[in-house]
Amino acid sequence: MISFTVRSTFDARDRDEVAEILQKLTAASRQEPGCVSYIPHFVEDSSTIVIYEQYVDEAALEHHRNSPHFRRYATGALYLKTRDRQVENLTSLC
Repeated sequence: MISFTVRSTFDARDRDEVAEILQKLTAASRQEPGCVSYIPHFVEDSSTIVIYEQYVDEAALEHHRNSPHFRRYATGALYLKTRDRQVENLTSLC
């Protein structure tokens, strides 16, 4: 199992647009056969999001990153609004 978080910051004025992009990206990502979890969150300051993602294996993650919806909504939209982006890889305890 592959688990990680993606933390991104945006201009607070883009909150509604970022939320709309994330709704589309989330709906499509959750339909992928290897996606276990895809859960976006706004942090209290409203200019930061955290996405918790889990995939069954590396192939499922690569499929996600190469999907048309990822290119459209992540690299083609969300990333263009991003000021800063950090990925934190997680290791399950159980």
